[in-house]
Amino acid sequence: MAKSPPWRILLADDHAVVRAGLRALLAADSRCEVVGEASSLGELRALAHALRPDLIVLDLSFGAEHALTVVPGLLAPAAPSAPSGPPRIVVLTMHDDVATARQALTAGVQGYLIKESAADELLRAVETVMSGSTYLHPELGVRMLRQPEPPADGLSPRERQVLALVARGHTNAEIAEQLLVSLRTVETHRANLRTRLNLHSRADLVDAARLFGLLP
Repeated sequence: MAKSPPWRILLADDHAVVRAGLRALLAADSRCEVVGEASSLGELRALAHALRPDLIVLDLSFGAEHALTVVPGLLAPAAPSAPSGPPRIVVLTMHDDVATARQALTAGVQGYLIKESAADELLRAVETVMSGSTYLHPELGVRMLRQPEPPADGLSPRERQVLALVARGHTNAEIAEQLLVSLRTVETHRANLRTRLNLHSRADLVDAARLFGLLP
């Protein structure tokens, strides 16, 4: 019986040390073959097109850029001559909040796990996703079940909290301290709010907060 070819995996993270660690973890499983590494979103797009990997292990933060913005393009139907369809995507990130995980799954990724658990969960996540199922970091899955779906305005409860605090004049650091989340998580929420609501200034954020009933 012929042996199945290995899963061709592309690593996308802007830290070389992280990519090296991921490569070492994946090397422990003969079913995995790392075929490329991307250190920027531009490089990710180019390598995904050129290499046609089966799976992309994707960090969400590339400096000021957020990787979810490129997911639709990565999942677009491949050319008719391509040997396989779009790649599966496993997000590996520091963002451990439900809102970001829900947004990633809605965008079409098949796996979501936290970097601090990569040593224990990465191979399990890859196997699960490559078998056609979805993998979600267990603790996040429990919290997602406990938290309601986003309200009709399309914002998650955490995004509404961030929007209200921004509108009241709090800095990102102050918001992170009040909500007990990382500064990067707050920055991501602010970026998502600007993109989703098409806002361009703090004054726009204040107006949106009033519109959603978050301010007097």
